[in-house]
Order: sequence, then C-alpha cells, then structure tokens
Amino acid sequence: MNGADALVRMLQLYGVKHIFGLCGDTSLPYYDALARLDHGIDHILTRDERSAAYMADGYARVTARVGVCEGPSGGGATYLLPGVIEANESSVPLLAITSDISVGSRGRYPLTELDQRALYKPLTCWNTLIDRVDQIPNAVRSAFRHITTGRPGAAHIGLPYDIQKHPADAIDVWAQAGHQQVPALRSMADPSDIERAAALLHGARSPVIFCGAGVVISQAHDELDQLVTQLDAALVTTVSGQGCLADAHPHNAGVVGSNGGIEATREVVAQADLVMFIGCRAGSTATEHWKVPQREVPIIHLDIDAATIAANYRTDVALWGDAKLSLQALNLALADRLRRQARDAAVSGRRLAERARQIKWSRFAPLAASLDRPIKPERVVDCLNRLLPPNSIVVADPGTPCPYFSAYLNNSTVPGRYFLTNRAHGALGYAMSAGVGAWFGRPDCTVVAVMGDGSFGFTCGELETIVRRQVPLKMVVFSNAVFGWIKASQKVGYDERYFSVDFTRTEHALVAQAFGVKSWRVEEPAQLDAAMAAALSHPGPALVDVLSQPLQDAATPVSQWMG
Repeated sequence: MNGADALVRMLQLYGVKHIFGLCGDTSLPYYDALARLDHGIDHILTRDERSAAYMADGYARVTARVGVCEGPSGGGATYLLPGVIEANESSVPLLAITSDISVGSRGRYPLTELDQRALYKPLTCWNTLIDRVDQIPNAVRSAFRHITTGRPGAAHIGLPYDIQKHPADAIDVWAQAGHQQVPALRSMADPSDIERAAALLHGARSPVIFCGAGVVISQAHDELDQLVTQLDAALVTTVSGQGCLADAHPHNAGVVGSNGGIEATREVVAQADLVMFIGCRAGSTATEHWKVPQREVPIIHLDIDAATIAANYRTDVALWGDAKLSLQALNLALADRLRRQARDAAVSGRRLAERARQIKWSRFAPLAASLDRPIKPERVVDCLNRLLPPNSIVVADPGTPCPYFSAYLNNSTVPGRYFLTNRAHGALGYAMSAGVGAWFGRPDCTVVAVMGDGSFGFTCGELETIVRRQVPLKMVVFSNAVFGWIKASQKVGYDERYFSVDFTRTEHALVAQAFGVKSWRVEEPAQLDAAMAAALSHPGPALVDVLSQPLQDAATPVSQWMG
C-alpha cells in the first residue's frame, strides 16, 4: 500500500461513492490507485475544477453526505477555490483534495508551485498540506470530523506527488463511525436557556419564526412544524432556508428579505412582538440590511455556531446547539407551559401567513399570464410550478433566476432541500454544475438547473460532461443579453448610467445541440408550455432557451439593489 492507496481506502471507509474532479500531472499516482483498486467510487471527470467543486456542493446539499472534489496542483488548485469558499460559508460539507509538487521540490521553483496551505486556510474550516505519508489517514479523519460536526463546512487536503508513492502502513487506515454525513455529534442548548425561551414565546402575542438553512441541515422539520403549530406562529425563511417546511405549509409565509421577499412577507416580520432566529445568521440580505426585524424587537436566537448569535441583533435568549435537539426540548417546555396556562389572545400566525401568500399570488398571477414579449420570468416560474413533478430539485444561479424562484417556486409538498442556490458568495456558473451533482445524489428526482445567459457562458463546457455521463439534467436559460443584476443597480442607484453590462445574445439552444443536448428556443409566451413539457419528458439532458425580460425592466421581487 502506498500513500495514494491509503487515501482511496480512507475515502472508501467513509462511504464516499462519488468524486468530482479533473486530472493533472501531480495527480497521477492518485488516479492510478483509483484505477487499480476495487473501491466502489465513481469518479466523474469534469471539464473545469470550479465545476467539480460546485458538483460536490450540489451533491452534498441534497444527500447530507460529504461532497468530494479534487484537482491538480497550480492552476487546478486555484480553480477549486470558488466552490470551496461557497460551500464553507453556506455550511455545506465538502472535502477538496489537491495534489501538489513533491516535498523535495519545495522552494526550487518547480512548475505549479504555490503555498496551498496558505491559499486554503482562510477559505476552509480545516486545512492541511501533507508532509509525510503516515499523516494521510489522520488527515482524512480530521477533515471528515471538522466538516460534519458543529457548523458544517469545507476542508482541504494537499497531497504531494512523491508522498503519494511512499509506502503506507495499512494499520493506520480506519474511519471513525458517524462522520460520514451531517449533522454528526448533535448537542443541545442549555436547559435553563430553553426555559427562558419558552417563557418569552409563551408570553408573546405575535411571535414570528425566522429560519435559515440550519433547520434544513439539522433535519429539524418535524420539530419546527410542532413549534409553529402549537404557537400558531407565522414562519418566514431566508433564501437558503427554503425547505424547512413544505411550500404549502399553512404557517409558511415564504421567503423574506431583499432578494425574493415582497412587502407582504416583510409586514409579517415587521408586526412581530418577538422574533426567533433558527439556523440563520441574520445577515444583510435576509434582514434588508438589518431593518426587518427592527432593533427594539425581542430576539431569541438558536444556532449551532455560537459566533452568529448576537452578531447583528441584541439577543434576549441565546440558544447554542443543534436545531433538532434544541427544538425538541423547547417544544416540551412550551407544551408544559401551555398545559398550565393558556396564552392570552394572540394574533393568528396561520392567518398572517395565509394573507401574505394571497397577496403574493395575486401579484404574481397577471405577470405569469402575460403574453408580452420578451417573456416575463414569472411566466417561466409558473410553467415549472405546473409541469414539474412534485418535489423536483430546482437549482438556481444567483442572477436573474434567484429572486424569482425564491419568491415564487411552489413545488415541494414535503420539507427538505428541493431548492438550491449559492447565496454565500453568489458566483455565476453554479446552477448547471450543482445540478449535475444533485442528480448524482438523487438520481430518482427530476433536477432542473435555471440560469441566466451570463451564467451559461461561465459553465457551458460542462455540457460535454452531462452528455458523456448521460445526466438527464433539464436546463432553462433566461436569455436577456445582460448582466441584469448590475444593470438594475445602475438604473436605480446611478441614474441609468449603464456601463459595460450588455453583451451579444447567444443562440444557447444551438450551442447545446452542438454538445448533443436536445434543445428548444422559445420567443413566444404561448409556446413556452409545449417546449418545457417536451424538455421535461425527454429521457436525456434537455435545454430550453427563453428570450426573457431583463431585470432592469421587470417587476423583480427585490427590494434593494446593490449601489
């Protein structure tokens, strides 16, 4: 057994079934181990390391297992970075493995030399560069431990070329049970803080529950359902918190914040006399730059990461712990109080949520039915809401698609992660690759990647990967020939001084056809349903290119553009 063999065996022991990556000179021993050994791991060759990281990210989000990506030294190691930082800041369990120059070559100006340890340190929750072959097994154990316990995140292991070929001792090759997926090693908030939180919730007339991705990661769906039901509290979510309850849950008012929120959901939070953040950082987008909720409102904050609690709001009760365990205890404490004393007459959160949804859909309906050209994005969302099988997975890029699908996607009948978008850093080029990873994670689901034409240009090389691996991904391109988010910001904040945001329209359907993807181009609104239905029923990968209204001219559910 050599170092490369030890790495492969360690990944096997941790239950890794898929690795997304791209080959390079310094990875040759590692690739040889993957070729020689019987390990049950499927290596998905990508066309770009950035795409590999996004694929691993999408895979991890829909499976709760560690997504693994890999790339070679030098440029390959740098190309992984966008996906690594997105996963780390989005609390996605991801392991990035890079090969590196030989230890003996360090400092001698070999090709592709760079300080990988320093490069990855600020972007990961744990990071190492191997110096000796006997460090490999423990490095893998440490990586899996750090990215599955506490707040999940991304880890990096750098593996020098020569160490991959050094003899390794098989006795060190073992895995710690329980660190294969998140959440591992749950912890509960302090019981005395649980009681204080229960007292505040019991005494509140109109509490609102404000949820982020932490609820989904913890799989605390049933506990959250119990909390909002017995309190009759309205629930709002961040963009990443979608799926904490089903879209149609009667207490779910929908997404709140400057991206995907509307005035009706904003009012739900604004009228609250108590707000409970759960698994949410209360960041700028979710709180509209810390304006909603208002500063004087009492706050309860439950999070697995103590550093997020009270970072942006003065907090009356801090609950540091896993959402599922802590909500179980909170529900018991609250139920005990309700048995002993009924709450005073309170605002019905269910009615608040119902009213917010009614306002939202009444605003949405005429836009979705519009026959105007170019096609309104609302019509595309409505089409997918009607035609997609229930609980399909939709992956959205952060440009044109994100606000529309955050606000109006209505497809899930059960809680869980059925909507993915990269909200931590918002880099374009995410949806197509993350959609591939999501399909490998849940091949029984219909997976749809929605992107702007700017994003398509970032990532279209992966169409070859999609065809080669026979991934039945459905893709929708909003074609408006502009970096719309920036142009809309220039319109609102800079007196319509548009600069360097427009580009030439591409025939995206023809590009996809050149790769072997079945494609349709839609210019007429009345033709959209037929094209989308044909794409969804096609057994292989399919793409629908929609000539769509640009953001600066649209009724986009965005309350505040940058700038």
